[in-house]
Amino acid sequence: MSIALDLVSLAQAAAQPLADPAGSAAYGLPAVPAAAASNVILMVTGAGPVVKGVLLALLAFSMFSWAIILSKAVQLSRASRNSNAFLDAFWQSRSLANLYAEAAGFGASPIAQIFRVGYQELGRVHKAKLDQRTAMENVQRALRRSGAAESTRLFKYLPFLATCGNAAPFIGLFGTVWGIMDSFHEIGLAGTANLATVAPGISEALVATAVGLAAAIPAVIFFNYFNSRVRELEAEMGNFNADFINILERDLLKRGPAPQAGRAGAREA
Repeated sequence: MSIALDLVSLAQAAAQPLADPAGSAAYGLPAVPAAAASNVILMVTGAGPVVKGVLLALLAFSMFSWAIILSKAVQLSRASRNSNAFLDAFWQSRSLANLYAEAAGFGASPIAQIFRVGYQELGRVHKAKLDQRTAMENVQRALRRSGAAESTRLFKYLPFLATCGNAAPFIGLFGTVWGIMDSFHEIGLAGTANLATVAPGISEALVATAVGLAAAIPAVIFFNYFNSRVRELEAEMGNFNADFINILERDLLKRGPAPQAGRAGAREA
């Protein structure tokens, strides 16, 4: 019977919250619930104005970075899918004029846009009745300009991910250093250096470093990934330019004047 009573007493004691851990009163530490001590929201709301400003800036960086990540993932996926489909249609087509009309349906493909620009320039040089060498130079310049414009469109906003990956940790570190400075200042005013005085300010300051890393890590990872995807598309654009120029020199310009863009004009596959 006495053993059962002892077990009941131990269970009741374990069920009670540890509002005041053993030894805390002896060291002058306030009774802090474990859940509140680990609550990041409370640490953020208890931070100083400078640390809060740093956290808001990092939150804005992170939100804008994720918006870029999601939009670029969709853009590059569509660009790659449309480019592959257009290249299949290009090599299977026997009519550049028909392919030019179909290319409008591959709006996400940078290769399709380059083809449209090159074919339009081809129509203009034939209309002007330029010699073959001058005509090919004009077409090549048009293809280069279009390729540069498509590369710029694909790279748009990616530098921000690199900037966020490089700057966010340092911004978070600035907030941490500032928060620790405030903590030491409060220690000097209080005249005591116990854990109760130091811990809250330091924990609030360290949140800034954690948030800075949380904003920087995905930005760096996705910047490297998207950069490699864009480089692959640029290589495909360069290969297409070379193939398109070879086809024009072999099959079209040697036959003499060809029809303008949008009208009938054929090439043999």
